[in-house]
Amino acid sequence: MKTHSAVSMRRDSLVTLIPAMVLAAMLSGSVCKASGDAEPAVASRLQNDEPRHCRCLWTVDPTTAATISWSTLTDAGPHLVRFRLAGTGPWHDLPAHRNGRFTGDEMELHYHHARLRDLTPGSDYQVVCVSAARESRIYTFRTAPIDDVPVSLLFGADSRSDREARRKMNAMLANMVAESYSAKRAPILALAHGGDYVVDGNRIDLWNGWLSDYEATTSQDRLLPLIPARGNHDVGKIFNELFDFDPQFRDYYAIDLGSQIRFVTLNTETSVAGDQTKWLDQELRTSRPEYRWLVAQYHRPAIAAVKLPFRALTYWVPLFEKYNLDLACEGDGHCIKRTAPIRRNQVDSTGVVYIGEGGLGVEQRAPKVDRWFLREPHGKAGEGHHVQLLTFGPEAIQYRAVLMGGEIFDDHRIPVRGAAK
Repeated sequence: MKTHSAVSMRRDSLVTLIPAMVLAAMLSGSVCKASGDAEPAVASRLQNDEPRHCRCLWTVDPTTAATISWSTLTDAGPHLVRFRLAGTGPWHDLPAHRNGRFTGDEMELHYHHARLRDLTPGSDYQVVCVSAARESRIYTFRTAPIDDVPVSLLFGADSRSDREARRKMNAMLANMVAESYSAKRAPILALAHGGDYVVDGNRIDLWNGWLSDYEATTSQDRLLPLIPARGNHDVGKIFNELFDFDPQFRDYYAIDLGSQIRFVTLNTETSVAGDQTKWLDQELRTSRPEYRWLVAQYHRPAIAAVKLPFRALTYWVPLFEKYNLDLACEGDGHCIKRTAPIRRNQVDSTGVVYIGEGGLGVEQRAPKVDRWFLREPHGKAGEGHHVQLLTFGPEAIQYRAVLMGGEIFDDHRIPVRGAAK
């Protein structure tokens, strides 16, 4: 394990119930009613080819790197990002390294990606997206810290199909992020999205709607960085175009979220066995001795609360147990789940905990609470739109399932384990 001075984790709740005034605004006409994923009025969302959908992607090393991405209606350039350390010094211009038209005939929409590198860890940066001399407003994002300090991460999945619920959830995420910074608690660094953003990944009009709705996660101009995983509905080329992955990239990778957290993203929509399992074996073998916390996200659940288990149960779970993964984050089932710690198909205090299964907007299902790994007091399951909040400290991961509106459905402590056996 890397050696850094530990900072005691705060035990007070990171999330308070959203104040009535904020919740009322969130549920009012500012979150307009819509059905499905589609964006009904593109022209009203993208005026005069101005940069929109400004977002921050974390797919490399978020302590020193970030991709700033945005959309325009045409390819009129030049396209660049203007950036600086927040409130200091001159602005720097970085041309977009990748521009193109999104695949799909439903509408014309263009993507732009600028890769920022050599950033200062744990620092706020201001960015402006620029296309054809038209500028976005100034946004802020924070790089991940390199020091051993408490931090928080949001995990959620399945934001497809119900835009009204998705917008309400996004508004809640924005308030959670703002609260974590203003209260000077363990800051929420990013949203790890476990897949199924839209119902049909081949339709750019649906992705346009999702991108427009994701803008609601920005509070006080602070971008919520995304760590994306691919879901079974995210078929086709648009996923890699939107998240700045090379066309042939298989969408599995690992990043550091500080000095003591290794976060692994897997892809259940390509070959699970073979190259991906070999890569996972090497990644976990190398990372386990170096990091206090080892976490994975992927879409289809290996330990399922609603459906039958995915084949990751055969290929990945043995590696999770071999290398003592601390937490597996799953989607697809459309419910709330926290399993008992599992090892060799039974409850074991040294086992792996699985959470999920996606509630960022999709209609919820009733989990099969009689499954042995969901039974209380060792596990817990239910239904309701939600996000899962993970706070990483030197002694434990504090896990909370937060329902739409701010109520805490589940609150559980996952203690630190020793070195891998």
